[in-house]
Amino acid sequence: MVNSAQRASLVPTVPRVSMYISKTNVSHDLIYGSGVFGMHLLRTDQWTLIWRLGLQSARDVPDKLAGLELRTGETGCPLLVDVLAGLERRVINAMDTGASTFFLGDIVSVMRGRDGPLMTSDHFRANMRADKQVIYERLLQAAQGELESMARNVEPARAWPGPTMRP
Repeated sequence: MVNSAQRASLVPTVPRVSMYISKTNVSHDLIYGSGVFGMHLLRTDQWTLIWRLGLQSARDVPDKLAGLELRTGETGCPLLVDVLAGLERRVINAMDTGASTFFLGDIVSVMRGRDGPLMTSDHFRANMRADKQVIYERLLQAAQGELESMARNVEPARAWPGPTMRP
């Protein structure tokens, strides 16, 4: 799960998205190393997927994607099939932000899935089950504590070297 993601180009022929990923996430190292990543827009009925992928660490559950229907994108990046949409992206730049890395990515491909209402952060927070809210807040507080010491240590001269591994 990402800290934040947004459109990063006003030019329709140059579609880009940017996002921040915490350095403590396994996903961070996979994106930094491979130079590719998938972004999925979820439907409001996909709570189980959110709990599975967002509230468990790949350090504890090494293959979080096991059993999910996937397709391999043009870059080799795995993309979930049962989502509202999947965007495959190639990193074109990255910037150290202390506790996270800001990744700028060109959109390589877009896959449309089954229609439904879009899961937004507002919907997520307003409709989360109470038992999951407790877990979410505990994990958020732990992550904030872990990242606090890193947050002020920005390495402005640390340039992204480009991909160093396969997805």
